[in-house]
Amino acid sequence: MNIVVVIKQVPDLVEELELNDTGTDLDREWLKFKVNEFDDHALEAALLIKDAQGANVTVVALDNGLDIDKALYAAAAKGADRVVKVTGDFEGYVSSHAAAKALGAVIPSLGADLVLTGVQAVDDRDGQLAVLLAHQLGMAHVTVVTDINVSGSAATVHKEYGGGMIGEFNVQFPAVLGIQAAAETPRYVPVAKVRRAMKDTNIDEISADAAGVDAGTEVQKMYKPETGSGAEMLSGSAEDIASRIVEIIRGKGV
Repeated sequence: MNIVVVIKQVPDLVEELELNDTGTDLDREWLKFKVNEFDDHALEAALLIKDAQGANVTVVALDNGLDIDKALYAAAAKGADRVVKVTGDFEGYVSSHAAAKALGAVIPSLGADLVLTGVQAVDDRDGQLAVLLAHQLGMAHVTVVTDINVSGSAATVHKEYGGGMIGEFNVQFPAVLGIQAAAETPRYVPVAKVRRAMKDTNIDEISADAAGVDAGTEVQKMYKPETGSGAEMLSGSAEDIASRIVEIIRGKGV
């Protein structure tokens, strides 16, 4: 069984985020990036299948100029059998539509029975990659998946709906699944193991093109959230505080 996992780097939200000169994207020059959380769960789901019943796991990423090699070496250190970097014009933000076109041109050559992606990413939140990729590949798909049980050439998967409802689907391979959460927390890989992988692992490179893709939407302007004047801290006796609260409420016309 061959499993292909798609990963990408996204901005680390603990960093201070600044806009670029045109206000249409983040200023990415000094940002710290990390593997998208949901992609990490997709990789863990693939590795759990491999651990339980055997599978060949290939991790694929677009070469977007964000030191994706390190992420691919980390995937190899965790247990991926092969890592592939898709080269082309992918620097900066790449829409789900463009990514699906490029990945859809590469994945057929990898002989995938099952393709796993994260359900969404912090830099798009559209949740469309699994759906668009399934369309490109002509495969069945289920997204927002929280559990996978593989049996032969099919899998029983759980899909999460709003309000905590869970649906169960039987999916025949080949198929694309958008992973919301793996059955276990994504495994930690020590730095020493990643360094060994950097010496022992070969990153395969395959070129692809995403030109001419209409993403459907275009960012015209981004703005930083407006900040208020802050909170007013009240002190004094209970009577003084109560009087001040009433004064504030009346001042706002309530």
